[in-house]
Amino acid sequence: MAGEETTLHLRRTFAAPREKVFRALTDPEEMKKWWGPDGYETPSAEIDLRVGGSYRIAMKSSHGNTYYLSGTYRAIRPPEKLVYTWRWEAEPEQGETLVTVEFLDLGGSTEVVLTHDLFPSEKARDEHGKGWTGSLNRLANAV
Repeated sequence: MAGEETTLHLRRTFAAPREKVFRALTDPEEMKKWWGPDGYETPSAEIDLRVGGSYRIAMKSSHGNTYYLSGTYRAIRPPEKLVYTWRWEAEPEQGETLVTVEFLDLGGSTEVVLTHDLFPSEKARDEHGKGWTGSLNRLANAV
């Protein structure tokens, strides 16, 4: 059963204003520069940034495999908060999870508070934790 044990919590501070960090997570061209953990590139990112709008991101591994991630925006409050669903297209058994990203203004820098929940298992949570950590490391270099 999903609960706190299957919820991922991450906090990260970036040396950039929150408008810039928010844009990095919502602008397709910006996302293609950093999205995905080490060893991945993002050949395409399609974003319809509105409540009810969808997104679809292609992640290509160093081995040449491409994985598609998609979902729907549930809440958008620039530059404060994003809430969206998350689904791996090739793994429907993983189900749909929910990502909440808060952007806290620290006066020239930004703290990102990320909550990713509704994972089907602790293993799935931990795998996504590694992916998010790698992605956030790359985001730090991009902003």
